[in-house]
Amino acid sequence: MRCVLSRLFVAILVLSPLAAFAGAQESSDDIVVTLIFTNDMESAYAPVPAWWRDDMDHIGGIAELTTLIKNIRRDEPNVFLFDSGDIFTGALSRLTDGALMFEFMITMGYDAMAIGNHEFDYGEAILEWQKNRAPFPVLGANLNYKDTEHPFAQRHTIIERNDIRIGVIGTLGQDAASSAIAPPHIDELDVSDPAAAIQASMSELRDEVDLIVVLTHQGHTAPMQTDAEADPRLTRDIDKDIALAGAVPGIDVLFGGHADAGTWEPVVNPDTGTLIMQTFGQATYLGYLQLTLDANTRKIKSYDGKLLPVDSDQLEPDEDIEQKMTAYRAKFPEITEVVGHTAARLNRRYFDEADLGNLLADIVVEMTGADIGLVHPGTIRKDIPQGAVEVADILDTNPFVDPIVVMQVSGAELFEIMEQSFTLLRGLMQVSGLEVVYDTSQPERQRLVSLHHNGVEVRGDDVFTVAVPAIIAGGGDHYDEFLEAKLLRETRPLGELTIDYFRLHRNIETPRSGRQRDLAVSHHAQT
Repeated sequence: MRCVLSRLFVAILVLSPLAAFAGAQESSDDIVVTLIFTNDMESAYAPVPAWWRDDMDHIGGIAELTTLIKNIRRDEPNVFLFDSGDIFTGALSRLTDGALMFEFMITMGYDAMAIGNHEFDYGEAILEWQKNRAPFPVLGANLNYKDTEHPFAQRHTIIERNDIRIGVIGTLGQDAASSAIAPPHIDELDVSDPAAAIQASMSELRDEVDLIVVLTHQGHTAPMQTDAEADPRLTRDIDKDIALAGAVPGIDVLFGGHADAGTWEPVVNPDTGTLIMQTFGQATYLGYLQLTLDANTRKIKSYDGKLLPVDSDQLEPDEDIEQKMTAYRAKFPEITEVVGHTAARLNRRYFDEADLGNLLADIVVEMTGADIGLVHPGTIRKDIPQGAVEVADILDTNPFVDPIVVMQVSGAELFEIMEQSFTLLRGLMQVSGLEVVYDTSQPERQRLVSLHHNGVEVRGDDVFTVAVPAIIAGGGDHYDEFLEAKLLRETRPLGELTIDYFRLHRNIETPRSGRQRDLAVSHHAQT
């Protein structure tokens, strides 16, 4: 099932003058260039069930993606491979400080990548060290050491192949840096205006290359839901990328990341003609953009862009990637320990109450002794499979190192916390110890209908202990309400608490659902 492009995207495609050349007549002297790209691969190393599609059983997998890339290199001319950031997260990434994904990308033959927010999961010092491992440029044109003009990363590069020269620039969005990175992990750096940084690089590159490709990581945070492409509510826009392409004339191609806003075909900026694309992330699709250039002017005459599904039932896994995965897993045998068994697959949902979210909220209550557990959907990075569950499965689901903290929260503060959740700006907060009724048909901050704690109505002067990830307690995801609450104690990261819970209970049943009810949805279902 394919998501439909927004009306804005369609309008841009129709109105753009470059769109008319999508099927332009080709000459035997024309030059064909094939650009392929990924974004937001994160911890998606293995295929997953493709339950939302009717044409394949499994999708994704880093080894299968590698085979698809090699097939394109074999069959297509002048292939260049790029990534738009967020390669870290997951158990093996965490244990290797990100080295594993760089090892994979070396094998896959990347030409360049942009730095994403998750590259800072372990702090800027570790990223600074690990990016030197890569034989390809790791780009951050707008990243400087704090209060200096000294660059943290390479700003741009030129890739030359078969007499084709491509200038590549990478940037991290200021929004992604401020809202999706724990402040201590990037406090040594300044993140400047991407447009100004790109313009500075282009002034050096434009006359030296045939094409300018910009790799961005900005915009709305992606909804972490495996079947996001099939749920229209989860469709993210790429307005930031469209605006950036319009602000800096001369960008030929822009490959984006962070929003996981899959574009089934290129979106064209109507003013500059920039071709803009992004995948759904999680290594489920490979972005493909083939350009036909005039042999003399090197101008784009026509293009063909699409997203290629990584059909893991049809693609043989790449042996080199599998060998690297096996070798790294062997270095950390503790992650292969089976800590429990699930009765059913536990999936994440971004805007809804979810089995996995309920389980994790229950876990933080039981393991911390708090009255209430709150877990934001952005911290849930992968579903938990049915059957045997390894340590690696849990750490891939909860890869972050910030602790769960216990806060003292009043009933009045809790009302405001839930109202922030109901804006759905960062998805629906998953809860334990609460029964919630809300109505998304009402204006924001007026959506809470009723709130009960273990069957008793919550009042403004009540006081509760609330277990929540530290990043949210610090105001992350716009939960400023926690900034007035009192910190009682820190515990351990959610992944570690979940491992202990699985070891303790062994057989994990699907948790009780029906904790949160949206009257707007209930009314719609009845009518």
